[in-house]
Amino acid sequence: MRVGRNLFSGKGRYLGGLILLLVIFAVCLAYNMTVGDDFGLARKEVLLRKIGHELLLQSGDRTSRVLPVKKIAATEYQISFENELTFQPDSLMNITRRVLAKDPLTRDYVVNVVNRGNGSVIYGFAMSGNEQDNIVTCSGRVQPRARYMINIKFKPVETNTARNTYLLGSLPFLALVGFIVFRSAKPRKVLPDRQHASIFTFGPVLFDAQERRLTINENTTDLTKTETRLMLIFAMSPNETIERSRLQKEIWEDEGVIVGRSLDMFISKLRKKLEVDPNINIVVVRGKGYKLETSYQEGVA
Repeated sequence: MRVGRNLFSGKGRYLGGLILLLVIFAVCLAYNMTVGDDFGLARKEVLLRKIGHELLLQSGDRTSRVLPVKKIAATEYQISFENELTFQPDSLMNITRRVLAKDPLTRDYVVNVVNRGNGSVIYGFAMSGNEQDNIVTCSGRVQPRARYMINIKFKPVETNTARNTYLLGSLPFLALVGFIVFRSAKPRKVLPDRQHASIFTFGPVLFDAQERRLTINENTTDLTKTETRLMLIFAMSPNETIERSRLQKEIWEDEGVIVGRSLDMFISKLRKKLEVDPNINIVVVRGKGYKLETSYQEGVA
């Protein structure tokens, strides 16, 4: 029953660690999908306003305003101006490419200049991450002064790329958190924690696993952490042979290194602390392991 409680508490910590990791992942995913998109949208609008600003300066207008950028479709934005202006197509294309190059996630887009008066498209070009796919028309023709609007449509995959980039960027952090959580939540197979520790008695011998003490005929001896683990395994199965491989695995597995001679050394130390009472002793079972031999009946507090 004690072993069952220990394993159950270990599984509970493991499950709690797994739930915590999933919650962290969900929070990061939600954050990337909301905050990441909001930030990308705000930054894009600033870049688009910069395009309008530089186009006004190129036309000699230093006083009129660039009106607020409008989002007219899922991936399409509109730049409009307070007053009429004139522009040179080559300048518009160069300004647009230079400004949007500041956004590494913007690679493919189409630009159309619309006459606000009649709604007709008077100029347009398409840019791509692959230079061979660029489409440029009407280069070198200065456009007459009019009320223009500039519509810029981005390739839809741009939004997904941004989201994936932010999400992938958080994976190393999640991996580190997961390693720490699983390492700390890994259930111990033998030594119970303080809330589930027990006191074992064998006649005048009292073993307190929680306090790491061994009391024989009212004489108390402190045990090391490793000695306590060993004694706990034996106390749970008195007069039963415990395989050597099991002792090594359960005591040193968490440290990642198993040294055969270390077990013999700790068995010897623990045996010396028990030799005060001749009715309890750790004996060698040749070819198998060790056994806690005692003529006393086990008691548990």
